[in-house]
Amino acid sequence: MSRMFARCAAVAAVAMAVALTGCAKKSEPQAEAAQQASVLDLMSKQVDPSADFIWESVATISTEKGIEEKHPRTDAEWLEVRTHAVQLIEAAKLLKADGLKVAHPGQKLSEPGGEGDFTPEQAQAAIDADHATFVAYARALEDTAGLMLAAIEKKSPDEMLEVGGALDEACEQCHVKFWYPNAPKPPGL
Repeated sequence: MSRMFARCAAVAAVAMAVALTGCAKKSEPQAEAAQQASVLDLMSKQVDPSADFIWESVATISTEKGIEEKHPRTDAEWLEVRTHAVQLIEAAKLLKADGLKVAHPGQKLSEPGGEGDFTPEQAQAAIDADHATFVAYARALEDTAGLMLAAIEKKSPDEMLEVGGALDEACEQCHVKFWYPNAPKPPGL
């Protein structure tokens, strides 16, 4: 009986070790992503291009010939806009990773910032001082991009337009706090 107990205990110990190893590995991709990408990388290569593509895929345009409704029409066009929504969701998930830095050492903006914009170092200090809010904004981006994906899967240009405004607001809230809090405000605001 004690041999059987010892075998069961050994099997249980091995199973526990395997389970713990599996749990430890689940967080590695997120930590690794945080080491490989920076906020600037994610914003310039995934978030901005994906959001712009989505916003530009649906529009009401007034021309001399009348009103033109622009939106995906073919399965291929819907698939392309869906791909950008998925990329936006995944980038937002990466923005929540622990250890993510605004910029790698020596990494610069591709274009000079505007009046009142933070430098990457200033943005990093602001994020470090209020990381929970930064993560909440990234979560809001992820959630809103999820709503956009749902609208795309319904092939609903009207819902895409509606969610597009919420997507813009999710981006702007984070930018106003962590990127250009000192930018001049338009008259009347």
